Parts: sequence; structure tokens; C-alpha cells
Amino acid sequence: MGDALGLRLIQTEHTDPARERAGVTDSWEQAMFGRDRRQERREERREARGDGHEVTRYQMRQRMISIGDDYVIENDRGERVFRLDGKALRVRKTIVFEDIDGRELCKIQERMLRVKDSMEIEDAGGRRMALVQKAMIDPVRERWTVNVEGGPDLRVQGNIVDHEYTIERDGQRVAEVSKRWFRVRDTYGVEVAPGENDILIVAATAVIDTMAHPAR
Repeated sequence: MGDALGLRLIQTEHTDPARERAGVTDSWEQAMFGRDRRQERREERREARGDGHEVTRYQMRQRMISIGDDYVIENDRGERVFRLDGKALRVRKTIVFEDIDGRELCKIQERMLRVKDSMEIEDAGGRRMALVQKAMIDPVRERWTVNVEGGPDLRVQGNIVDHEYTIERDGQRVAEVSKRWFRVRDTYGVEVAPGENDILIVAATAVIDTMAHPAR
């Protein structure tokens, strides 16, 4: 009787192998589901473009070029891509965009913040890359232009104040700005089409944000 009781106790102390296998299977299925969901999101972005190439979305902080702090710009995969050097604004009166390794990509002189309705983006050597200008403002829709050196101009239109607008070249969309992709407070997203100059578009949207909210 004692041996039989002991046997029953030993049996209850051991984990059911079938349950163990089920737990492993559940964990594996959850991991695969997460991977599949990420893949689905990538496919959705490719389908949205219609050309088989994946667009890139960047998370931007509102008014970041006039705050003067260091700031890292990430894409929607959580990768650190660009960096805003806040020290340069305080020391050299210059807003500097860098890659994640610290190489300067473009910059905006603080003096350009004072020029009414326009702001100039320069490359690392001080040559103009683009001039951002207000073109038209009405109660419903705003239109801006990005005059790109050596290339066709970009047209910006939509609800600039609420960060819901598109950027086009010759009628073709090259970027979209929206708050719907990221749920972090005081941020918005910039979706850039493949093959575009990402840092120029990112810098242009930061400029537009600063010019559109001068009193914020």
C-alpha cells in the first residue's frame, strides 16, 4: 500500500511530457505568428507602393530642429538611422543632421529660421540642397514647395499643421507625412518611397514643421 502511494506521488510530481511538448509548440507558434505578422506588414507596404519595393517610415519629433537637443531618428523597424546634433545649434547656431556614425549629411543655419516664409537646407560643404518655401495657405489646405538644386521641385500639400500631407514630384508621390503610423506623443511619421533622397525629405519635413508652428 505504501509503495503504491509512493508511486502515485512520484507520478504527480513529474511534468506531463505531452503538456511540455504543447508548451513548446505554443511558444513556437507565437514566435512564428509574430514573424508572420511583421512579414505581412512589410508586404502591405510593398503592395501599397505597387512596385514590389518597400517604403521606409521614419519617426519624427515635433519641432525638433528648434528645441536644440540631441535626437535620434528611427525607422519603423526600430533601427537608428539619422541623428540631430543639438550641440551644433547651441555652439555654432547650426542645425546639423548626421548619419548614425556621426557623419554630417546636411544642415540648416539658424539665420535661415529668421527668413520669412523660406528656409535653406545645405549639404555638408555648405552648398544649397533645397529651399523650402510657403506657396499658398488657405483655411482648408496648405501648399509648399521644396526647390531642389539640380532637380525637379517637390510640391507639398495637405494639412501641414496636423502633419497629414503628401510630397510629390511631377504628380508622383515621393513621400507622405502622417501621425497614424506612430502612437508616441508629439511625434509624426515620414514615409519615403524607394530611391529617394531620404535625408533631404526628412530635413524638409522638419523645416516645414518648424515654419508651420513658429509660436509652439
